[in-house]
Amino acid sequence: MAYYSIDVFFFIDDKPFVLLFGVKAANFSFEVEVGKGFAIDPQLDPATYKNLCAALGLKYDPENPFKPFDFFKEFNKSIPGQAASSQKADPHDVVIYRPDVDEADKVYFLKWRDNTKRGENVQSVNLDKTSKLLGEKAYARCRQKNISSCWTDQKKLAKIVTPP
Repeated sequence: MAYYSIDVFFFIDDKPFVLLFGVKAANFSFEVEVGKGFAIDPQLDPATYKNLCAALGLKYDPENPFKPFDFFKEFNKSIPGQAASSQKADPHDVVIYRPDVDEADKVYFLKWRDNTKRGENVQSVNLDKTSKLLGEKAYARCRQKNISSCWTDQKKLAKIVTPP
């Protein structure tokens, strides 16, 4: 039996909260909304179910079918009681599972750009990337203040993200 590493990101600034599950080896990810009381719906849509089974290398077995409820039950057992600040995900960690962002090759945060000073407007694709990689608070501030997040493909130029 093959074992696969699954990365899980918990986005607490989304409403509702979101769990992003990713299997790097299979280039596959899916999201699950987290409701009040940290409850989730353990059902997966048919496409996600099929892709998760494929990503995990599971073969159909009518005697022992893969059950998403059991998958989430095992996941729940491994959730730590408290988070460590050293486990914070950087944008380049997240983009692996959200490759549909604008300029997905530019994964390292570079700076904030004030578009008002330039006589320009923040673009919706930039706001989408900001939301997906930096969260809803950064997205809302950028939209409100006409600020763009700027990105680079060069790790050595990356800056620590601070609120705009």
